[in-house]
Amino acid sequence: MIDCIAGYHLNPWTCGIAKFNGILAQHLDVPVVRFGSDAQRSYRHPLLSIKVVEFAPEDARALDDWVVDHRGQFDLFLHGYDGADIERRAIAAAGRVYGVNREIAQAVAPSRPDLVEVFCPGMLVNPQRVHRTELSVFTFGMAHKIRVPLYRRLRDLLEATGKSYSVFVSTALHENTSFDDSFVVRFEELQGIFNGQVYFMGYLSDTAVFNHLVECTFLAAFFEKGLRANNTTVNAAMECGCAVITNLDAHSPAGLVHMKNVIDINACDRLPDLEQAGRIGRAARELARAEYGWDQLVAQLRSVVRT
Repeated sequence: MIDCIAGYHLNPWTCGIAKFNGILAQHLDVPVVRFGSDAQRSYRHPLLSIKVVEFAPEDARALDDWVVDHRGQFDLFLHGYDGADIERRAIAAAGRVYGVNREIAQAVAPSRPDLVEVFCPGMLVNPQRVHRTELSVFTFGMAHKIRVPLYRRLRDLLEATGKSYSVFVSTALHENTSFDDSFVVRFEELQGIFNGQVYFMGYLSDTAVFNHLVECTFLAAFFEKGLRANNTTVNAAMECGCAVITNLDAHSPAGLVHMKNVIDINACDRLPDLEQAGRIGRAARELARAEYGWDQLVAQLRSVVRT
């Protein structure tokens, strides 16, 4: 009877329930739609797979009205239960109710003795093994700033080496930004560019980032105009002695020289070999420690104060 899954959040990158709903929909061969959307109205018997506490107040009121008006015309898959009145009304109105664990099942059973106790299987949709390759590239940046054309250029340079390579992508988010559909599209485009040789690492702690920086062959970091002195990821990579592939312009940090202490993707016709990459990384570390460390910044601030 279920002809669609209706969820509240739909982005599987940021919501576990959204990811679960997407996988379940594939297995049931039905679409996923957002609760209350125009798309949902074209289906006759949705499975509401939700956690009511996640709903914004106005959306919760819409849910409350909808379940009363559609008694018996939907099933309910509960990912959480707090005993709120809106939850009780949804449970009473649903054709069938599923609870994802025993705690929920026992709490709801008095009002719905026909509740079906279920579970949530594992959700590793991309269980890639990380294979050691001759070259490795780590790229760490904001989710909304993936510069796809420059990654195509990087792919061409990597391919030209004739060596095996892998690309590790981590990400972060600026405040008030999110993993929207455009990011998903761009990341999928990266997967296509690098022929599946990409590993998405998600959010990483400083410890994890540090280990990637000291173990990878290159850090790739590309910007709309060019590298700036306030890019802490590149500065951290240089401090670690990692060879950085980036794009430079007239406003990039002073002292950076292509193929001496940095690799400018726009000026590069070939990637350095491992020995040369090591020299570039060591030169970058010397520059970072001499010109772009905390001691130098503090000295500048103190100098200005004294002046």
